[in-house]
This record gives sequence, structure tokens and C-alpha cells, in this order.
Amino acid sequence: MSQALTRMMAIAGKEFRQLRRDRLSFGMIVGIPLLQMILFGYAINLDVRHLSAGVVDYADTWLSRNRVAAAVATQVIDLTHRAASPAELEILLRRGEIAVGIYIPPDFDRRIRERERSAAQLLIDGSDPTIEGIARQLTQLPVAQRAGANTVSGSAPVFAVRTYYNPERRSAVQIVPGLIGVILNLTMVLFTAIAIVRERERGNLELLITTPVRTPELMIGKIAPYILIGLVQVTLILLAGAWWFGVPIRGSVTHLYAAALLFIAANLALGLLISTLAKTQFQAMQLTFFVFLPSLLLSGFMFPFAGMPSIAQSIAEIFPLTHFMRLVRGILLRGADLGELVSEMYALSAFFLIMMTLAILRFRKRLD
Repeated sequence: MSQALTRMMAIAGKEFRQLRRDRLSFGMIVGIPLLQMILFGYAINLDVRHLSAGVVDYADTWLSRNRVAAAVATQVIDLTHRAASPAELEILLRRGEIAVGIYIPPDFDRRIRERERSAAQLLIDGSDPTIEGIARQLTQLPVAQRAGANTVSGSAPVFAVRTYYNPERRSAVQIVPGLIGVILNLTMVLFTAIAIVRERERGNLELLITTPVRTPELMIGKIAPYILIGLVQVTLILLAGAWWFGVPIRGSVTHLYAAALLFIAANLALGLLISTLAKTQFQAMQLTFFVFLPSLLLSGFMFPFAGMPSIAQSIAEIFPLTHFMRLVRGILLRGADLGELVSEMYALSAFFLIMMTLAILRFRKRLD
């Protein structure tokens, strides 16, 4: 028994020494728990506030202005746009520039006094059911007729809610489009993260050294097959979502594939950079998941983006998944086109260029 224990202790000691020498693995052991604690404890917040909102106030009276001020005072919304018409509010919703629109008709004061029907409308982006549930809190606000006056009460609510893009509040409508980004983000980065490492482990870099292939040519050649694989994945998810879950496709499929193509390229470039940092395939997988975790949690796929602190939102803007979430939901669910979401395309383009440049600079066509 003592000899067996000695042998087991010797093996365990060897493993500890290997972990100590493997700085990347040791960093993952410490970094992943800390990252999860910070993200879930600080960045993830289900108490959503400060939704971007626009208003059309045709009444422009003390009572209508009081209604808007009371809504802003709840901190549920931030008034970021003043539109000229309800049609302009709908355009802002489609572009994703606002999550809530407030329409106040010219006869708002009379409707408040009569209380036979709703006096105004809330236009809500229903592509995220969480946001809709938060925005509906505004229908519970009381309205004062004058400063210091008694609260107006009646049977009809002040706001009638009009939900766009997902009036049935089906979670699949929100989740399935986002899954396109999540699946591409994981698979594309993972596939290419092990590409260069695999060549090194198999000894194939010896052959590449003797060829006239340049570094950019090698990098582009590595990612080319995965671009096609990514587009096939997009097609499969679109077909399954539309057929099994009834997810609508309101925008241009061509625009969606253009956005997906750029997103795929951005993730493949990130994977190539990771492959130049890792020494083994296991390390490449560790780094992939280390990047994937915050990208998933901060992108708005699982938790409302508006509920995150400003620092977390700024960090989220670094990840390509955040921008693709806006693109895929905007195109599929809201019927937006790329011209209305061009800033997200610029962000993905910049990410691709930066990651590809760093990967090329770090790669050395040699064995060490």
C-alpha cells in the first residue's frame, strides 16, 4: 500500500510540475473562475434600465410633457430621439436605434379626462421579450392633471401597447436568430484556432518551410474552406428555424448572408491569432473558450444588453458577436437592411483587419 501511495504521489507531483511549467493552463485555472464571477456578479443584470426611447408629442401640452417626464424619471427609458411622426418612430425601431417609442396624439388631454380609451401608445421592439416586459411597466404610471393635483384614475390605461416584430412573445423568435451567431462564433474560432498548432504537432510545417508559400497566402488558404462551412451552418439554422419554429425572415436573405460572411471572416481571423499564441491543440481550445465565454454573455444573446453597466457595454463592443447579434436580429426580425446597420458592418470589418494583421505578424514559417 505504501509503495502504491508513493507511486501515485510521484505521478501527482509530475502533473503539478507540468502545470507549473504550462503557464497558459495555469492561467486558465485561475482566470476562468474569476472571469465567470466578474461577469455574473457585475456585468450581468436582469434589472434592465435606460432603454433608448423616442417620442412623438403632437399634443405638446403640460400634461403630455409631464407624461414623458414621468416615464423618463422611472429610469426605465432614456429619451434619445424626438421624431416628427409615428412613421419615423417605426424607422428608428427597425434600425434598432430605439427600443421604445412613445406616441402622444393631439387630443391627449381630452382622452386623459374621459379615460374611455388609452390616451397614447407605446411602440415596443418585441424582438427581445425581456425588453417588452420591462417597457410595459410604463403603463402602470399614474398621471397628474396639474402639478400638485390628485392622481387621475380610471378604467382605461394611459398607454396602449403595440408590440412590433414578435407580438406573440415567442422566445424562439429571439433565440434562433441569435443561435446563428453563437454557433458560428464557437465553431469558426475553434476550427481555425487549432489549424497552425495541428500543422506544428504533425510536423507539416517542415514541408511548408520548403515551399514558396507566403504567410498571408497560408493564412487565407487556412480559412477559405471554413468560410464555406460557416455559410452551410447559416443555411441549416435558417431552414430549421423557419420550418420547425416558425421564425420569420422579414429582411433580405442576401443581406443576411453578406453580414454572416463578414462575421465568419472575423471569427476565422481571431481563431488564426489564437493558433499563433497556443503551443498545443489543448491550449488552443482553452483560449477559444476563454474568449467565447465573455463574448456569449455580453453579446445580448442571453441577457439584455441595455441592462449591463456602461463599462461592460464598452467591453462588449470589442467582440464581433455583439455586432452580429444586432445585424441578424435587425435583418431577420425587423426587416432592416445593411444600409441601416452599416455601423455594425464597419465594426466587423475593423475587427477582421486587426485580427488578421496580428495573426500574420505573429506567424513565423518555422518550427520554433
